Amino acid sequence: MRPSEFLLVSHESVLCFVPVGGCKADWRPSNSPKLIDLLDDTVPGIGTYEDFNTIDWVREKSKDRDRHREITNKSKHSTVALLFSISDAFSGWLLMLLIGLMSGALAGGIDIAAHWMTDLKEGVCLNGFWFNHEHCCWASNETTFQERDKCPQWKTWAELMVGVSEQGSVNVLNHFMYVSWALLFAFLAVILVRAFAPYACGSGIPEIKTILSGFIIRGYLGKWTLIIKTITLVLAVSSGLSLGKEGPLVHVACCCANILCHFFTKYRRNEAKRREVLSAASAVGVSVAFGAPIGGVLFSLEEVSYYFPLKTLWRSFFAALVAAFTLRSINPFGNSRLVLFYVEFHTPWHLLELIPFVLLGIFGGLWGAFFIHANIAWCRLRKNTRLGHYPVIEVLVVTLLTALLAFPIEYTRMSSSELISELFNDCGLLDSSKLCDYSGNSGGTSGSVNATAANGLGARLAGPGLYTAMWQLALALVFKMLITVATFGIKVPSGLFIPSIAVGAIAGRLLGVGMEQLAVHNHERKIFRGWCSPGADCITPGLYAMVGAAACLGGVTRMTVSLVVIMFELTGGLEYIVPLMAATMTSKWVADALSRESIYEAHIRLNGYPFLEAKEEFRHKTLATDVMRPRQSDPPLSVLTQSGMSVEEVERLIADTTYSGFPVVISQQSQRLVGFVLRRDLVISLENARRHQEGVVSVSAVLFTECDPPASPSAPPAVKLHNILDLSPFTVTVHTPMEIVVDIFRKLGLRQCLVIQNGRLLGIITKKDILKHMAQMANRDPESILFN
Repeated sequence: MRPSEFLLVSHESVLCFVPVGGCKADWRPSNSPKLIDLLDDTVPGIGTYEDFNTIDWVREKSKDRDRHREITNKSKHSTVALLFSISDAFSGWLLMLLIGLMSGALAGGIDIAAHWMTDLKEGVCLNGFWFNHEHCCWASNETTFQERDKCPQWKTWAELMVGVSEQGSVNVLNHFMYVSWALLFAFLAVILVRAFAPYACGSGIPEIKTILSGFIIRGYLGKWTLIIKTITLVLAVSSGLSLGKEGPLVHVACCCANILCHFFTKYRRNEAKRREVLSAASAVGVSVAFGAPIGGVLFSLEEVSYYFPLKTLWRSFFAALVAAFTLRSINPFGNSRLVLFYVEFHTPWHLLELIPFVLLGIFGGLWGAFFIHANIAWCRLRKNTRLGHYPVIEVLVVTLLTALLAFPIEYTRMSSSELISELFNDCGLLDSSKLCDYSGNSGGTSGSVNATAANGLGARLAGPGLYTAMWQLALALVFKMLITVATFGIKVPSGLFIPSIAVGAIAGRLLGVGMEQLAVHNHERKIFRGWCSPGADCITPGLYAMVGAAACLGGVTRMTVSLVVIMFELTGGLEYIVPLMAATMTSKWVADALSRESIYEAHIRLNGYPFLEAKEEFRHKTLATDVMRPRQSDPPLSVLTQSGMSVEEVERLIADTTYSGFPVVISQQSQRLVGFVLRRDLVISLENARRHQEGVVSVSAVLFTECDPPASPSAPPAVKLHNILDLSPFTVTVHTPMEIVVDIFRKLGLRQCLVIQNGRLLGIITKKDILKHMAQMANRDPESILFN
């Protein structure tokens, strides 16, 4: 070739002569070995991630855009490609449909099984052992309104064994059977979790938040986790432990989504796209847990999702709708409702009632802060002492204490969902509950009517049954508050929604009855005269229970908008939005004043997960140079050069380090940045070259350039890895404020950022470095970050 046939090309401060036709592998003498680009065809494993690593959001989104662009271009020239393009666009909606159907069906099965097994602790139905207590007595002609839970077809274990039901020894036998069944269910749950799926324990929401932020936890959303979590969730709830199934249902729905993603290439090969599906699945989990599709979508948006585009919002809504419809079709509770504690209130609330509603919000905030502090302290004790080595014994001891203490009191013996339903209930004429034992109520036990009955308020005077219920509820409140601290975090599936709602509902009902009796006894006072009209019930204790439930759940989880919508969907009453909003916001303000973290964020920090919380502000005046590595005392930064390194040298660098990737520079002397290459891609490419590229040996050159450098005719063939090189890594200068760097990492989901000065590489900042720096600034242990 003549010199005029070459162009002088400058790239990243490198000068190279390139033929006018472009870089070609055959411009050298014919007897020189030919360079082979390994990435002309896709190498299996390239672009995937190792366990306990963070995905590259920017690269994943770029890959999806390239894939979509290619499909669109092909669809213009072929009918088959056009049909494929249409099916590709429709696949997301089909996946949402399947997730909704599968999650709704599993939730219905869990509800039915848990309800039956909970009643199995107390007795069995003679008409069919598969009937729970309520269904068993439905068909009985001997059931009365006063004793609707008693019928000849339902037998307690003592009645089956001894034949009598009224002696003191019978109570002891029933108590023994109750404890035995509880221990059996809890033992089976913890053994199945330990033997087959250790990831099936807990709530799952902290880990799902971390996964949605881009972290990889292999097996956490796998098929074994789904199977074992579904089975053990039924066992754990049925054992009577102070836990709920609502949080774990989010985990179950995400497992369904992850498994179904493997049938769709678009989602199987792209981690960012899969996380959009998991965000929608989180909405599905709450939809089937509370029968609240809109609240589920808002929960996903407000509480768990890291990246939530508008398209995901529509698909989340569709999936939640399908899941709610599926659950409604199954009708697990036999009352055409999606939850056991659906209620409807008809009495309007008065403006002055905002004062007790705000008091409930304050209580919810205090309870939330206390619970988070106490539970994290207990979990840290479990983690750092020998207690953590005996999870089976811990579960059995907690179950034994719960069963022994819960059985004597009616309100702790019943399941949490039934308790909440009882507390939310607005007393009617046919209610036989102790909570509805008013002296003027025909359903009560006391028949005397006070002289104020002419006013209409005398019918709400408390009877002896109500007084008994009040002190029992006070004991139940203390019991629930203490036992839930020790229960959340043990090695069985355990949700926090139901226990928190139960605590708030008890506190709310106590305050509601107190306000009601205050109005009854002081109805002539000016404050109540214009409020409580004659002949009408002016206060609804069930409404106070609902407001208290929202306040306590908000104090623990720091949910606001989604919580109010969920409670609104549970009650179906628009007029109670303001009390719910007042209590929820008060609860959040009080809890935030004492501690900024929700229970899920606290557990994320306790477990050392790499999660950058978007709500947390970085207020410190530090620079990128203060955080980057290497520090002054550290060895030099491990880098690759774009040419001049052999296969052996690159493999030695990989073996001697544990870094997730390496910057590529022009030379060790100039340190001018060229790009960044991931460790996994590098390892896979070199292994593939040794297996499939003829003549590659340890002294073969490794090239990260498109240009082929001059080589000796006898030199072995080089390995070209230009296609795995990221030529546009994110960079900052040494003077960039760390608050900007943290924002970049949060909003773009970066794994690492390179620090340069005048084009020269000086260091690197990883997500782990930022988390350590933030922990150090907050006077926490910077070495508590888990991931590599």
